[in-house]
Amino acid sequence: MNTGRRPQTRFGSLLAALAITGASLLLGVPAHADEPTAGATPAAPKEAPRVDLVLDVSGSMTATDIQGKSRISVAQQSLNEVIDALPAETEFGIRTLGATYPGNDKNVGCQDTKVLFPVGRTNKVEAKTAVATLRPTGWTPMGLALRGAAQDLGKGETTRRVVLITDGEDTCTPPDPCDVARELAAQGIHLVVDTLGLAHDDKTRQQLLCIANATGGTYTDVRTPQQLTDKVKQLVDRTNDTYTVAPVKTAGTDKCENAPVLAPGVYSDREKFSEHRVYKVPVKSGQELRASVSVSLDRAVNRDYGVLLQATSAAGQELVRGTDAGSSRTDVVSTGLRWSTDDSKGYVTASPSTSTKDKEKPDTTVCLVVSNSASPQTGVQADPGMPLELTVDLTAASPSPEGAAMGLGRGWILLLTLTLAGLLFGLVFGWIARWRISVWREN
Repeated sequence: MNTGRRPQTRFGSLLAALAITGASLLLGVPAHADEPTAGATPAAPKEAPRVDLVLDVSGSMTATDIQGKSRISVAQQSLNEVIDALPAETEFGIRTLGATYPGNDKNVGCQDTKVLFPVGRTNKVEAKTAVATLRPTGWTPMGLALRGAAQDLGKGETTRRVVLITDGEDTCTPPDPCDVARELAAQGIHLVVDTLGLAHDDKTRQQLLCIANATGGTYTDVRTPQQLTDKVKQLVDRTNDTYTVAPVKTAGTDKCENAPVLAPGVYSDREKFSEHRVYKVPVKSGQELRASVSVSLDRAVNRDYGVLLQATSAAGQELVRGTDAGSSRTDVVSTGLRWSTDDSKGYVTASPSTSTKDKEKPDTTVCLVVSNSASPQTGVQADPGMPLELTVDLTAASPSPEGAAMGLGRGWILLLTLTLAGLLFGLVFGWIARWRISVWREN
């Protein structure tokens, strides 16, 4: 009995050792994979994403025309849901306009904007309690409130967002809110104002579109409580996604030859309905271009729409494309693509170069074309164009399947590795089994 157990114990230990050694050798796993890399330094702290919501609490917010509910109750319910869903890292605040002065003195009423909840880490109970106390009261000093929101958010290197919810045009001009938006944009403080309209008259729509357009924001014509909630949540999420990089404003053209040249980064532009916007990206030999675009449908569009992102040569031959389409109301359509110089079939045009090194490995001119097939519903303004955000990145080209060992892809390499490991263990097992039988016979 003892002799029978010793080979078994040795066999188990040997198999364990072989499994560890074989896996390490064949898969190339380091012995201490969890140890930190020598010389690594912690990443620099980032600015927190910051959002200030400006809520109209003027007397007209008592109107009950959103699915039988008052405008203020719809706004309050939406805010409660947004506050509950706030990401932990987001610094969020609320500013009101027209919330405290019920009188007829315009000079007093047009100063009526205040911080309801300061921008910072949010105590959700306190924030929702503050929202519940609001009652529609006074005037609509929109321009003054926007200036106050910019002060609430402060300055920084990354984009901060103001979300304005209102049901009417400014009743306190001057300052005109559109002029204030232009003023804030001219300061270069990375401030985006998104506007959401609860009323649907042309004057209000024009004013809110002008504010959004001036700052690179979006305008949404709100028709239902759920649409308001979803849109505000989306804007908060977008702040979280993009706050580390402030998009650079650019202007695409209709032809590649005079298109702006883009380096890796995030860019904002506007595109009209059924328009093409073209940008150029120089791609070096051995690089892979990765690009994505999001087009915000900030107004009502007809069914069946889409967005197309193409990479083409300077001569117009398509290299690769990405598409996204929809048939119902959404707020954003997005798509992306990847293309490497190794994918070229002679379509790309090399940029002229002077040095021998550059001539050996010239840059290639890739044209990025953003198109949309959206059309406005009846009565919807076509101008300004819809906001788009374009992300461009250049990385080392991913190895092609032909470049993998023995002409096999990575999945086949893993399968081959496991097969060899199984063969090795089978041979060892057979050798040990034969040894055990010979020992047993001798005994």
